[in-house]
Amino acid sequence: DYYASRGLGDVYKRQMRDEKRVVTLNDYEQRLMVRGLTDFRNDALRDGKPTEDVDDLILKIIDAPTKREKRRADREAR
Repeated sequence: DYYASRGLGDVYKRQMRDEKRVVTLNDYEQRLMVRGLTDFRNDALRDGKPTEDVDDLILKIIDAPTKREKRRADREAR
């Protein structure tokens, strides 16, 4: 296990799982991130390393909801 090999306990793992990060990406940045993670996944497969975490992350990025920016002019017009 990644954390155990570094001497980190279960409490640390739980803390890391509870933290959330929100990243805003445009379409190009999203495609770039998926491509980079896919390349990383392919390297891991070639080296015989597990890819479950990377697979989950790729799917999370692909399936991320879109959020349209609210324009100030639209609010002021009301």
